[in-house]
Amino acid sequence: MTELELNKLRYPIGGMPIPLIFNELELKNWILDIEKLPAQFRTATQNLTPSQLDTAYRPRGWTVRQVVHHVADSHINAYIRLKNALTEDNPTIKPYEEHLWAELPDSKMPIEISLKIIENIHLRMVEILRGLSETDFQRTFFHPGSQKTFSIKTLAAMYSWHGQHHLAHVENLGKREKW
Repeated sequence: MTELELNKLRYPIGGMPIPLIFNELELKNWILDIEKLPAQFRTATQNLTPSQLDTAYRPRGWTVRQVVHHVADSHINAYIRLKNALTEDNPTIKPYEEHLWAELPDSKMPIEISLKIIENIHLRMVEILRGLSETDFQRTFFHPGSQKTFSIKTLAAMYSWHGQHHLAHVENLGKREKW
């Protein structure tokens, strides 16, 4: 497999855009993406066998099971970052080693556990995001890994993309394998 083909499997919807200019419609769509993701993940994984759940979406990539658990882990962190940004002045967030988290024993558990986490975290995130003012959306947090400051608007864009990115991993694998 060529590097280009591997990259297409790794980034099926392209890399994460970090918008510099935002409009209200984009923001509403990002929040809608966050709202819809739990049902989309449930649909994409509903009839998969244990063997299918333990299939990697690309060579040297995570399994479907690990992807679902990763989305739960990542979006829990996003929720905490959101709340910290709303209640503290430009807090420094805590990065985590996602590739190591994906190897912990809980990454082998049934995906239903993480699907429920995703459903509930997304309910709470959407409730907060829909209740924010324009000023609230300008609040920020600092990511020490990238040495960048991100606004809550950017967080909405990033997690809209992140959910669709991993959903595409699962859906595209299903199409390739004819599940």
